[in-house]
Amino acid sequence: MKTRMSIKNVEPAIYKIMEKAEELMDSFDIEPKLKELVKLRTSQINGCGYCVNYHSKEAKKLGETEQRLYSVCTWWEVPFFSETEQAVLKFTEEVTNIFNGGVSDETFNLVVNKLGEQKTAQLIFIISTINTWNRLAISTHMIAEDD
Repeated sequence: MKTRMSIKNVEPAIYKIMEKAEELMDSFDIEPKLKELVKLRTSQINGCGYCVNYHSKEAKKLGETEQRLYSVCTWWEVPFFSETEQAVLKFTEEVTNIFNGGVSDETFNLVVNKLGEQKTAQLIFIISTINTWNRLAISTHMIAEDD
């Protein structure tokens, strides 16, 4: 696979906006490892190799275990994730797969009960932003960087 184009070079304003979104997310009161798991799971669902590679490395830098990184794609099948993390990952999947009937009331209410409304709003923004990054990377064939 060959990179089709660099949006960063062709239209730098897009990257500036996305980088501002990343800066905003850094200020959110959601645990950094959880943010990376959300970004990783979203990228897995979307099939974005560049972002799966990137967010796996970022999560590992934050102290995430390999066992949990390998298992995030089957979070509901393993005992490695807390109830809150499971709720967040379920929410992540429903927001990412919004075309499958949206986010259920049950999942939405579960996340609000676990995180509160402000963190739920922040989570929606995180999921929406990584979905945009995935679409930019997949559309342009961004290549995952080797270690």
